[in-house]
Amino acid sequence: MTLNRLLLRSAFVSKTLTRSAFTARKPDNTTPNWLRVGLALGSTAALWALLFKQHSDDVQEYKTRHGLQ
Repeated sequence: MTLNRLLLRSAFVSKTLTRSAFTARKPDNTTPNWLRVGLALGSTAALWALLFKQHSDDVQEYKTRHGLQ
């Protein structure tokens, strides 16, 4: 066997082995992943709470620095 044929054959074998490791499937939308939904909503609520707290702290700091309070 020539070197070129050997390399082509090994490339073909490696492609078939790696391709079979990953299977594509459509997500099942009838049963949502409630853990991921809860984590997404919980993290969103936590970030909004931190945003409102930071805003109120910033407004308080602004008022004290400008003598409005």
